[in-house]
Amino acid sequence: MNKNQIRSLVALALLAAGPLFASAQSQKKNWFNLDLKADSVFGISTEKAYQELLTGKKSKTVIVGILDSGVDGVHEDLKSVMWVNKKEKAGNGKDDDKNGYIDDVNGWSFLGGKGGNVDHETVEITRLVRRDAARFANVTEATVKAEDKKDFEAYLANKKAFDKALAEAKTGLQRFEGFKGAVDGLVKKIGKENPTLEDIKNYTPDGQIESSVKNTLIRGLANSDFKAFYDAQIKGGYDYFYGQVNYNYNLSYDPRPVVGDDPNNSNERFYGNTDSKGPDPSHGTHVAGIVGADRKNDIGINGVADNVLLMAVRNVPDGDERDKDVANAIRYAVDNGAKVLNMSFGKAYSWDKKVVDDAVKYAISKDVLLVHAAGNDNKNLDVENNFPTNKYEDGSLASAWITVGASTPYNDKRLKASFSNYGKTTVDVFAPGFGIYSTYPDQKYQDNNGTSMASPVVAGLAALIRSCYPKLKATQVKEIIMKSVEKADALKDICVTGGVVNAYNALKLAATY
Repeated sequence: MNKNQIRSLVALALLAAGPLFASAQSQKKNWFNLDLKADSVFGISTEKAYQELLTGKKSKTVIVGILDSGVDGVHEDLKSVMWVNKKEKAGNGKDDDKNGYIDDVNGWSFLGGKGGNVDHETVEITRLVRRDAARFANVTEATVKAEDKKDFEAYLANKKAFDKALAEAKTGLQRFEGFKGAVDGLVKKIGKENPTLEDIKNYTPDGQIESSVKNTLIRGLANSDFKAFYDAQIKGGYDYFYGQVNYNYNLSYDPRPVVGDDPNNSNERFYGNTDSKGPDPSHGTHVAGIVGADRKNDIGINGVADNVLLMAVRNVPDGDERDKDVANAIRYAVDNGAKVLNMSFGKAYSWDKKVVDDAVKYAISKDVLLVHAAGNDNKNLDVENNFPTNKYEDGSLASAWITVGASTPYNDKRLKASFSNYGKTTVDVFAPGFGIYSTYPDQKYQDNNGTSMASPVVAGLAALIRSCYPKLKATQVKEIIMKSVEKADALKDICVTGGVVNAYNALKLAATY
């Protein structure tokens, strides 16, 4: 689940000529940590827990693996809580701690090499179609061998889905090109680079297109200034579809040579580089702040957990993550001491599920809890895929794994975020993932929406529990989180627990174990 999936939420809304979300500015910036009864928002009662349960309580530092696009570790609200590999000496070109990764002082990237860093990537279905097209280039249903029939049918299904997705992306790009051009033209006529809402209202449109653009801008600027709205939604939507057409669904695009690995060798372990920030760490930086932004420095925001170290492991590009990178990121974080892993990413297809399954099993064998975002497609995961998943190839389930849907501040039928995936048997809990204000690269802060934001809320809660009660096993922490949710009618039929996680309830329950 990458930055473009967050951007797409806005892009798809604009295609419908209206903003998808109420502005997060109307919400309290720390709402996800607040209490439903005391603050009238459906947060997870973190602040209440600190005030009533944790004052003076000793805790143990917990390492949380941020498996993501990269983290800006010098951010003012993160620099004091970033994990540093003290066994490694920076810049000496040696593997001092003998873990197989040279100079990994600030984490590791499986998306880089001596040739640079991967930023844009294809999505998995593009890679699958490209792989199988070579195999079945001259094969038809009449000539396919019996032993190849299953693979051939999978290829045809994937090719059909790929062609549909590419066509939709091209249509989206064409529409956004036109919309963006119309907005640019209207703004030029107004004569101001950053027009106000009043400037837009006072403009007399020339024709139906300008009238439609004006109305869209008026709705969009109700809780935002023009530049912020333009950058996030208009330019953001254009960039999203441009990336889909030119990178994600481009069969001829392959950025992997810069890494220097063999992408087809899932068992390859030791590749990558030390750049755990990467070319665009916006998504990972936002996620990291939700888990554990410094609660003691009186600046920025308060993360959920107050005694954590955040380990940056880069495995998520602007496109779909590769299974070998996911597996290696899990193993790297586990081998370097992480006890909670946050995985705010996902995809509909898998190249090599077994290599990820094996890494998940390894993590669980080391008493690590894995927390995964459910995805942003408003799909039922009981019938749709969102990889990685807690279900192994043999049908058994990962015992220390939590799948998280996104909730809003509203204690009514709007509680499930409209974009969030769900599943009566596959999504375990919901957590705040709407209008979440958190850290952003270059000393900035920003609101984001997505299950990518809900997952680190739960990862932060897991770390907080493990910090306060270090003898608890990962499976016990999962059990506590699930048993202590705040039940809600809006969620009772769309997730396992039927509720939103709650820090206060969880810590009270943990004290009884």
